[in-house]
Amino acid sequence: MAKLAPSLLSADFANLKEEIEKIKVGGAEFLHLDVMDGNFVPNISFGIPVIKSLRKVTDLIFDVHLMIEKPERYIKDFVQAGADIITVHQEASLHLHRTIQEIKSHGVKAGVSLNPATPIDVLEYIIKDIDLILIMSVNPGFGGQSFIPAMLDKIRATRDLIDRENPGVILEVDGGIKLSNAKELVEAGADLLVAGSEVFGAEDVVERTREFNKLIV
Repeated sequence: MAKLAPSLLSADFANLKEEIEKIKVGGAEFLHLDVMDGNFVPNISFGIPVIKSLRKVTDLIFDVHLMIEKPERYIKDFVQAGADIITVHQEASLHLHRTIQEIKSHGVKAGVSLNPATPIDVLEYIIKDIDLILIMSVNPGFGGQSFIPAMLDKIRATRDLIDRENPGVILEVDGGIKLSNAKELVEAGADLLVAGSEVFGAEDVVERTREFNKLIV
């Protein structure tokens, strides 16, 4: 059964507590937190203080996606802020295995994200050490982009890799996910779908979250 991870990046930042409560009422168990540094990606989002504050008001699973250069510098800080899962980009961490070890040493789950043009074979020597693979189905840095069709085959190939090498790994997909393509992505092998504007941009966030959950079970 697949699950939804609404992305906070598309929420109303003047009312974050209320926005989070809406997705929880709608049945969400995860909250996707995109941290951007303006270097690895062209945008800047939010960081440790925001996550730490939100941890005080919800028990949702914090799925922290670090779109930052040299993420190993801040792993402990994000753990202390309340992260349950920390995902780093293969392209941004020079010593990826060491970074994964650092994340797991703090007792949280470790993920690796791949940009659209990055082949999945870079995961060959790390897949047995990770808990999650995040396939970017848009180029990271901005919300509201359209799903890149070629990523459907990449999701299928990653599913095959996981089933063959480490069946416990969660396959997450982020970018351009809507009600209209969610079911197809789950059928391709996705376990966790990140949706931002399609959830928080809805007139009724609670009902939209429920729609997703009914669709992807």
